[in-house]
Amino acid sequence: MENSDTTLTSSSLPPPPPVSAEEPEPKKLKMSTTTSDDEETGTKKRYKRRKVAIFFAYCGVGYQGMQKNPGAKTIEGDLEEALYVSGAVPEQDRGVPKRYDWARSARTDKGVSAVGQVVSGRFYIDPPGLVDRLNSNLPSQIRIFGYKRVTASFNAKKFCDRRRYVYLIPVFALDPSCHRDRETVMASLGSGNELVKCLECSERGRKVVGLVGNRKQNLELEAVDVEAGISSNRDSGVTEDVEVSLSKGDDNHLNEESGNDNKGGMNCKTGLETVIPVQEEGTPLNGESVNNSDILEEEKVNGEDKPTNGSRFCYGEKERERFNKILKCFVGTHNFHNFTTRTKAEDPAARRYIISFNANTTLVVEGVEFVKCEVVGQSFMLHQIRKMIGLAVAIMRNCAPESLIDEALQQ
Repeated sequence: MENSDTTLTSSSLPPPPPVSAEEPEPKKLKMSTTTSDDEETGTKKRYKRRKVAIFFAYCGVGYQGMQKNPGAKTIEGDLEEALYVSGAVPEQDRGVPKRYDWARSARTDKGVSAVGQVVSGRFYIDPPGLVDRLNSNLPSQIRIFGYKRVTASFNAKKFCDRRRYVYLIPVFALDPSCHRDRETVMASLGSGNELVKCLECSERGRKVVGLVGNRKQNLELEAVDVEAGISSNRDSGVTEDVEVSLSKGDDNHLNEESGNDNKGGMNCKTGLETVIPVQEEGTPLNGESVNNSDILEEEKVNGEDKPTNGSRFCYGEKERERFNKILKCFVGTHNFHNFTTRTKAEDPAARRYIISFNANTTLVVEGVEFVKCEVVGQSFMLHQIRKMIGLAVAIMRNCAPESLIDEALQQ
């Protein structure tokens, strides 16, 4: 009976559900379906950000400098936009460099180029091909060389231990007899008002009559006049200073109607052959004893300009030694508050360390010889390099004493 009851009881119960060996299959199918949906809808695969240092170079012509500035075309602005378009920076971080730890190793001013610049930040570097994508989204003036994985604490500005800048200075800029108003002189070339060439500096500039070349003191002028035997001309009323009026609307050319025809001046209608017609031979021009007829004979031959002799000034061994001696005064740790703006002498930031500063080599660009000034320093302030070079050039041209450097480096 027990067996029959047991049998009846067992038969009266509903059969158990069949055990399937493929029980987790629905989950697998679900994952597979999700993956295919992402591929069909074009959802991007999520990558991890990496801290990298990017190496690049650029030509600064047409740019307002490296650092981003609202309303200005800058290298940094174009680079940040290319990083976004290339997928290295997400949409929510676009235009907010702090969110991806942006840092630059150095800054350059308007029009200045860089052959080795470094920036750092946290970017998406996958999928491969970031360099090609960046270059395709950048103008031809900016080229990315590559990138390097760095530590999370890396900062392109703080981890940079030295910076190197190169300035090219035309050799004639170091010539003490070079014109100070070359722009006005060059503006007259090819016109009816072409100005007289200066024999001292050859083709590099031309003398603006009455405005350029008067660099002697009154006592020196007196001595020159006596030696030339023309002191009696003053008593007879000959004008010493040649008056020239410049036309305001004709690119700084001489005014044809200057109203000084009876005084020393340039007759624009007849050209160079009638320059200072009323002055006698040997009359000084701005304190210089010059024979005008000799100048005209050398300047005009058969109605054409005769090229003057080459300049006596060249960047030889003597000039190189002197210029390097001047630049070496800046080497070391000094207070450069006089070579920047908005920095007081007491400010610790005014103390900078210059590793080296030299001008040993020259190169020729489009027929013009340039001196290559190379300065290496730990860091630099605003306008510091250009002001150091400006003072060095002024000393080379005898416009300032060499002792001025020591005074400028004092507090």
